Amino acid sequence: MEIDSAVRERLTNANQTHLLAYWSELNDEQRRTLLRDINEVDFNRVQQAYDAIKHELFSEPNGHTKNEISDTIDDIMEPIPDHMAGSINEASPEQLDNYRENGLKAISEGQVCVLLLAGGQGTRLGVDYPKGMYNVGLPSGKSLYQIQAERIRRLEHLANEQFNTDSATITWFILTSEHTQEQTEKYFRSHKYFGLKRENIILFEQHTLPALNFQGKILLEEKHRLTKAADGNGGLYRALRTRGVLEKMAERHIKYVHVYGVDNILVRLADPVFIGFCLEKNADCAAKVVKKTVPTEAVGVICKVGGRFQVVEYSEISEETARRTKSESSDELLYNAGNICNHFFTLDFLQDVCQKHENELRYHVAKKKIPSVDNHGNHVSKPTEINGIKLEKFVFDVFPFSKTFAVWEVRREDEFSPLKNESGAKDTAATCRRDLMLQHVRWLQQAGADLPNDIEKHIDTTGKTCEISPLVSYAGEDLEFANGRKLDLPIFFELNTSKNNTNNSVPRNLTVVNGCTPIPIQTN
Repeated sequence: MEIDSAVRERLTNANQTHLLAYWSELNDEQRRTLLRDINEVDFNRVQQAYDAIKHELFSEPNGHTKNEISDTIDDIMEPIPDHMAGSINEASPEQLDNYRENGLKAISEGQVCVLLLAGGQGTRLGVDYPKGMYNVGLPSGKSLYQIQAERIRRLEHLANEQFNTDSATITWFILTSEHTQEQTEKYFRSHKYFGLKRENIILFEQHTLPALNFQGKILLEEKHRLTKAADGNGGLYRALRTRGVLEKMAERHIKYVHVYGVDNILVRLADPVFIGFCLEKNADCAAKVVKKTVPTEAVGVICKVGGRFQVVEYSEISEETARRTKSESSDELLYNAGNICNHFFTLDFLQDVCQKHENELRYHVAKKKIPSVDNHGNHVSKPTEINGIKLEKFVFDVFPFSKTFAVWEVRREDEFSPLKNESGAKDTAATCRRDLMLQHVRWLQQAGADLPNDIEKHIDTTGKTCEISPLVSYAGEDLEFANGRKLDLPIFFELNTSKNNTNNSVPRNLTVVNGCTPIPIQTN
């Protein structure tokens, strides 16, 4: 099997002829694999991406020391103007009710969709399947995907109920990657899409870029295969354009898009309060944020830099700036808007970004220990030293293009508990499970349930669990049936869907498992 002269010419022009170094050692099947990989690469895009970041590889960014970078950022950072920000803690009950009603109205008219960023594998969790399939150990055994699907079903029901319709539809777009697409498709199919309509779940795959060494040469994963890495969650914008997703949104008359990350177990998909707030602010782009736990928390903050909104990483800000407060008499941090990958966009804004600005989004450099073929032709599966780079774009890189930006602050304990790590004290299955169950305890307390004293201290000990199905309540609503009822752990509220488990309607038959004793309840 010979190499086409056009392939050799492309590689020569791109300075990537080393990719054929082991051609003579390959069999015909391996040669076909290598040629397929080579033909899939946009070498001009790779070169442009490398040229844009190569100065960062051999010196501090922009040729400055870290302290100089911090000084520069510190000098031009500005907090979010008050008129562009809102907070669930500061809004009046009347405002929150108004936001919620307007958000539900948009949902009832089919104007709102959700877009899930689900390209990552569960590597840090110690599993080899998509994160969304992960079961954190709830009594129900539900995965992140199932929890999110049931929140969509519940929200559609609430919108229909509020406006006396039966047509509320929230289309679920799911951004996958080369590594998660097939498994995600099979998972949803095998679970009958968790009661959602198949046509309202649309998967699309983000693009990849080869991993590079520090000289810009593409690394070989094997002698016959190129390394490939997803282009970051900011690769969303290229995929929206090239996969025809924007057209699908327009065809469905969608106006507003809620984008979120797969690993937050507390995420409120298409949160009507957030949607309503954004509509009132006439925002084309908005972000949910939480207050930082400490000034130096390792989280990016949303602020203004050079007159435009962006996320500034914690490592770019001096400690002095991180500790600044709004006034001498206040303990409130000046830069306190912690980014949680939870965003609102209008479709018009996304169309503008994807058509006019996608190529302006800069690549971020991730220096990695990348399994690859070394200079001696040996495959190294676990490099001991950093040997290459992966190039990524971030979903929040579009903030500077917003003309009417807004920020909505929420309570961390109600809306943010990410799943990142297999073990440790933070962001694990155990912390996610406990945070969700503590939220459900608070819901029951607010509904007037008679619960044991100090119940929070006992949650998630052996058998001491509390879970409320998303089909029962989206955000603590409709739990009046628990008012005055004496409940003890374990508590498990689930809807009986045995007669109606394949469509979007939410049955009213409720089963309460309290101390392992089922109690049927008719909620209406």
